[in-house]
Amino acid sequence: MKTSSEKFIFEKEKEWEPAGEGVVRQIMGYDGQAMLVKVKFEKGARGTVHAHYHTQTTYVASGRFEFTVDGESRIVEAGDGIYMAPDTEHGCLCLEAGTLIDCFSPMRADFIGK
Repeated sequence: MKTSSEKFIFEKEKEWEPAGEGVVRQIMGYDGQAMLVKVKFEKGARGTVHAHYHTQTTYVASGRFEFTVDGESRIVEAGDGIYMAPDTEHGCLCLEAGTLIDCFSPMRADFIGK
């Protein structure tokens, strides 16, 4: 059985899911190999430091964040990208409210309860 999202996902029809204090997300498409997730942060919210076996790339759509990846911290803002290798500790602090676009490979089954 193939695991995948609908072909079209419309922001206005999709609920925002809680993803931590001051953080919500929308899953914008996935199959077993990849997942795209939009994550909205309030100023001061944290993406708790964690690691997972998935490869992750993140695009900063808006806002300003301090990201820490594998012990290195940098300030990123709209238009910037971050790469997190599998099993690498990473997290962020939102300095200016904004939205991140996360891409995972393989998909994050834990995000959809499978």
